[in-house]
This record gives sequence, C-alpha cells and structure tokens, in this order.
Amino acid sequence: MAQTQYKIGDVVILKSGGPPMTVHNIGDYHATAPDPGLLCVWFDTNKKVEDVFHPNTVEIYDLNG
Repeated sequence: MAQTQYKIGDVVILKSGGPPMTVHNIGDYHATAPDPGLLCVWFDTNKKVEDVFHPNTVEIYDLNG
C-alpha cells in the first residue's frame, strides 16, 4: 500500500479516532518520536496541544463531512 504524502497545513485524524489535527511540520523526530514524523497541532477546549505521529497512523480528515 502506498503511503499518503502529507503536506504542512493538511487536516488529519488518527485512524483510531480523535480530534482533527493540522500538520504543522514534517520531519525527522527519531530522537523523541517516530521517524518520519508529522508534528500535528489541535485544540483541547482552549488549550493548544501538539504531538508527533507516524504518517501511517493518520489519514486525511474530510472537512466536508
């Protein structure tokens, strides 16, 4: 299966569910997280949250429903 090519600004969601997240950066996070990694940001109420996810664990979020 081909891996989706994500770009900064894409809105993604974990395949297992969760909030929509914006891809903020794409890079080599192997020292602290998966390599390659997508640095994603989202809001939990009014608090900004960020974490790094492996590209195979997310999918593009359909903004149209």
